[in-house]
Amino acid sequence: MQAVGFCPGHITGFFKAEMEQKRPELQGSLGAGFCIKEGVTTHIRVTSSEKPSFKIKVTGYQTDNTQVSEFVINEFLKLVKENVFVDVEHHIAIPVGYGLGSSGAVALSLAFALNKALKTNLTRTQVGQIAHNAEIYCKTGLGTVLSSYYGGFEIRTKYGAPGIGSLKKIHNNSSVILICFSPISTKKFLKNELQRVNGLGGKMVNKLVKSRDYLEFLDMSLEFAKYVRVITPKMDVVINDLQNNGIKCGVAMFGETVFTLVPKSKEEQVMEILKKYDGIVIKSGIDKTGVRASQC
Repeated sequence: MQAVGFCPGHITGFFKAEMEQKRPELQGSLGAGFCIKEGVTTHIRVTSSEKPSFKIKVTGYQTDNTQVSEFVINEFLKLVKENVFVDVEHHIAIPVGYGLGSSGAVALSLAFALNKALKTNLTRTQVGQIAHNAEIYCKTGLGTVLSSYYGGFEIRTKYGAPGIGSLKKIHNNSSVILICFSPISTKKFLKNELQRVNGLGGKMVNKLVKSRDYLEFLDMSLEFAKYVRVITPKMDVVINDLQNNGIKCGVAMFGETVFTLVPKSKEEQVMEILKKYDGIVIKSGIDKTGVRASQC
């Protein structure tokens, strides 16, 4: 039995976290962000085995932490009566640790592919909740799974996993261009900085729900990044260069990553500015579909 799942990457511009609830499905974040066309593709092959086991291989951008994948696989193995070997290959097309939602995309693409390959017949909501719980348990994210589950440009208005949390969409066809410098640990940030950021993040959600303005979103993201002090000297130079050329930009939570949303007519101008700097430059668009899977 074989299946393939794909989940887009996701950028969060600002957020407010909820981690006090005991049940992981009720934890998460309010905030705003968007999915990008690049993400994680997961191929699954399931064969009979003497005992339940699995192997995980990663191609593309590398990660040395497979904790999220292991959590998801073990949750599905509990649902299967016969013993199986699960062969997993993640192809990660987005840099890991740069605020592009790679761990959420790993969890969702894997969960949806496993549901197809193992014929566990869970609902979309149930599959999404397993992926969400994996991120909460592993402390790799809070609201990414809910966002990437639906796709598009979203404002998260209620905490929680798919089926519990809710969001509103901003309709936007901008090009997405970003530059990544160095990774930042989400786990470390969640441990140290949360209390300080929650007040501002909550106010921004309420304001953006009223305006639904993507340019205001960019301004808020930059203000939020300054407030939580994540802007490094490298990022500051790029932000000033873009602003001096009339380009608004934001900062991905959490990574040393600056992004902008521009019409196609401004793509070339932004690319010319960013190619002067020593970072990973990605030109993309907004993925409006979210996670999906199919049997092979």
